[in-house]
Amino acid sequence: MPVPNSIAAMADDMKAWRRHLHSQPEVAFDCHDTAAFIAARLRDFGVDEVHEGIATTGIVAIIEGQGPGPVIGLRADMDALPMTEVTGLPYASQRAGAMHACGHDGHVTMLLGAARYLAETRAFSGRVALIFQPAEEGDGGALEMVREGIMDRFDIARVFGIHNWPGRPFGTMMTNPGPLMASVDTVTVTLRGQGGHGAMPHTTVDPVIAMAGLVQGLQTVVSRNASALDNLVVSVTQIHAGSASNIIPSEAWMTATIRSFTPEVRRLAEERIRALIAGHAAAYGVEAVVEYDLGYPPTVNHPEEAVFAADVARGVALAVEADHPREMGAEDFSYMLEARPGAYLFLGTGPGAGLHSDSYDFNDEVAPIGAAFFARLVETAQPLA
Repeated sequence: MPVPNSIAAMADDMKAWRRHLHSQPEVAFDCHDTAAFIAARLRDFGVDEVHEGIATTGIVAIIEGQGPGPVIGLRADMDALPMTEVTGLPYASQRAGAMHACGHDGHVTMLLGAARYLAETRAFSGRVALIFQPAEEGDGGALEMVREGIMDRFDIARVFGIHNWPGRPFGTMMTNPGPLMASVDTVTVTLRGQGGHGAMPHTTVDPVIAMAGLVQGLQTVVSRNASALDNLVVSVTQIHAGSASNIIPSEAWMTATIRSFTPEVRRLAEERIRALIAGHAAAYGVEAVVEYDLGYPPTVNHPEEAVFAADVARGVALAVEADHPREMGAEDFSYMLEARPGAYLFLGTGPGAGLHSDSYDFNDEVAPIGAAFFARLVETAQPLA
């Protein structure tokens, strides 16, 4: 079943919504104008309930179907990134230091398109809960919405979401019945020694040489501690030390990202990283201060829901990959999947700059496919009696 004509006819409206949102990006939980725009559109569409102010600026809107039935949740994230846009587009960001570089403006637009269609047709039983979430980009807005009780408050039985993916074939939807995206943890290490003159290192306790050894040692967590059959990434991404060529500093620090898919591997990585830090500190005579932040858990699709979502996708997408390889990126939709059965899918948007690029722009041509997928998901999951 292709994209419904009524959704295809919304293409220009969806493009206008998306480009307005793109020009007015907001970061983290501070999505007040974005939420106001969404709420106004939802009321225009005639949805039955609009609940605002969840997790600061999140929204849950309810559309009643025809007759009793369960509640299905559909989620779109709506926050932007703290970066400067360089596209030069007529609708480029008008807010300094903020940009929709991950396509959340497109995610909101697709869910709004589905909302308008579902509010008009109501060809389903039970109810739909439309979840518009702030703060996906590192602040865990999904966790806050779950903590504030949206799953129980709105009696959500299953939950689904999609994310655009530039560089993948246009109109292709991708998922799998299991781990789809990794957990993301961050370790920050400060090594403190005693600084001094670069010409007299014997009078110092050099944290730079200790840091160099530690960075090398951390690579053994993947190569020598984890099984070669496990998926694990440990990447040191920042090292900072020193101020001049002839000064040995008293302090050096680094940060690393750790990605995995199972609790066992996640624990192993933390245990080994902490042990390596302590061992290197002792070996080089420096003090180590460790901050180990457990971030988003892995995004694990529930098998039944993933198979179901892929079947629905075959009716609207140009192609479907139902056994897509797991990805090492992370996503806070994982918290919603820990709270309720559901699935997450990718939607290819064709050629273009990658996610988190300052040249990125969402491909508006794909929005009707995403909106149609959400709508058909509801109608197929909760058909009329």
